[in-house]
Amino acid sequence: MHEVSQNGGSSERGTALGGPSLYLVATPIGNLEDITLRALRVLREVDLIACEDTRQTLKLLSHYGIQTRTVSYHEHNEMTKAAELVVDLEGGAKIALVTDAGMPGISDPGFRLIALAIRHHVPVVPIPGASAFLAALVASGLPTDSFRFSGFLPAKSGQRRKLLESIKDSPRTQVFYEAPHRLLEALSDVVEVLGEARHVVVAREVTKIHEEFLRGRAREILEQLKARGDVKGEITLLIAKAEEGAAPSASETVSIAQRVREIMAEEEADEKTALKKVAKERGIGKSEAYREWQQSK
Repeated sequence: MHEVSQNGGSSERGTALGGPSLYLVATPIGNLEDITLRALRVLREVDLIACEDTRQTLKLLSHYGIQTRTVSYHEHNEMTKAAELVVDLEGGAKIALVTDAGMPGISDPGFRLIALAIRHHVPVVPIPGASAFLAALVASGLPTDSFRFSGFLPAKSGQRRKLLESIKDSPRTQVFYEAPHRLLEALSDVVEVLGEARHVVVAREVTKIHEEFLRGRAREILEQLKARGDVKGEITLLIAKAEEGAAPSASETVSIAQRVREIMAEEEADEKTALKKVAKERGIGKSEAYREWQQSK
């Protein structure tokens, strides 16, 4: 039986779906057994499954003998496809939205369709299940009473360092996704900005055959991964909250002028480039860094 909840959402009970609704169905993040009975029933009974990648979803559907029609819905066609799907929903269709892995809308396509469906008063029904960042968080050993998930870290070092500066004194566990080919760079920035003693956890391939958790100080984990060479797999990076009385980061134990000289010598950088890098490390303006540099001459 289909039941409309007091807050305007909807849910279904029993063995049959109710009226037209958009179902947000969580799918496995690795192990195909990590899907709920409810999710399987919804995928069988809806009229259409909107997939981030139909080829990926068909592996799951084939495994469970589900023959529901699929359609592609991803970041490159969201603008037009969302409107088309809402027209179908308004026409009476029951549609499930899935991504390649995990919960739709979490660092994956979905927000545009969900928002548009709500705007058109179409019931939106979450079907909970696997989530990579939650699985990594609860097994990390870091405090879970207060945390922040911020999706993927910025790809550019300058933006990434700026973000890390903003969480330097954070009282909560920070959770990010990271691309494997950028993990060493990201950990290097953590060491520089947050200090080599900051506790981190690298969760790799969660729920998959090669699942691994690396827990320890930022410098230790960085050196451990450097020794391996290439890092592969899906990565969740967790950063512990600031410790009281924590030691300053490596870049803060020296004066700005001394740090500029270090960068110029170690990286064979010119004065302008070194000043720009120090300003980013310290979270200060380039003009402030330049004044101290001039005063030291």
